[in-house]
Amino acid sequence: MQVPDPSNGSPRRSTPPRKGDGSGTPTRAAALAGLRRTLSEAGFETAALDARLLVLSALEITATDLITDPDRPLTQVEAETLTDFARRRLAREPVARILGEREFWGLPFRLSPETLVPRPDTETVVETALSLVPDRGAPLRIVDFGTGSGALLTALLHELPQAVGIGIDLSEGAARTARGNAWANGVGERSLFVVADWAAALKGPFDLAVSNPPYIASPVVETLEPEVRDHDPRLALDGGPDGLAPYRVLLGEAERLLAPSGLMVLEIGYDQADPVSRLAAERGLEAVRLAHDLGGNPRCIALKRT
Repeated sequence: MQVPDPSNGSPRRSTPPRKGDGSGTPTRAAALAGLRRTLSEAGFETAALDARLLVLSALEITATDLITDPDRPLTQVEAETLTDFARRRLAREPVARILGEREFWGLPFRLSPETLVPRPDTETVVETALSLVPDRGAPLRIVDFGTGSGALLTALLHELPQAVGIGIDLSEGAARTARGNAWANGVGERSLFVVADWAAALKGPFDLAVSNPPYIASPVVETLEPEVRDHDPRLALDGGPDGLAPYRVLLGEAERLLAPSGLMVLEIGYDQADPVSRLAAERGLEAVRLAHDLGGNPRCIALKRT
């Protein structure tokens, strides 16, 4: 192909894209295309997105860098890092685990082996809770049970500037990770993270209690996708024989912990709206809202004392 030479108007041959720097490393564009093809051939439905995220992280560049300088050859270190990332993804390790962080509610959250990867569907809990708070400037007291990475509590404190909150987790590693995320996102001074078994260490009262508890039935855990089964902590997945064990505990503590006008907002499995509603009613709680996720599935339930 010939393109005009801006210096004198005479035609010149365009320079073909560089394939590397002579050391066998590909260019950024070639590396992206190659990884995308490899993941696609391995059956990954999100191959294009996965490849892009892994390339950007391995090369420590922005999307703009990739667009404006696609023919820059990878350094040896970059190539080795990307090869390791590709190996891990092909072994079904989630991209978020490889990168070490995940965005939730527009905020970055570092992950650790003890924390669940925050899912977009869990943002339904935040949306529902905020929609039921009459005054976002009020000095609310919040508790987050099974806080994990601290995503729910940190997101809520980010939106409720006068609120304070406590995150509870049975895992010390998760509590440490959550504390780091709270400070990194500017709400560390208004949060406290405690290692405890659900509400055992709490007195209350709280204006808002939230949780994304483990709600997968024990026999089902082994049937989950490898990205979940092999990489998310079982403590954050296994909800007991019927998946409802954590709800029995939390709903049983609601009357003691909630302020008279307090709310409890819980994430639920797609088929758990009815059983959780029944458990709540048996414990003197009234369902005030059942919210659905982007897929149209019931995702969280908001409850109040009757």
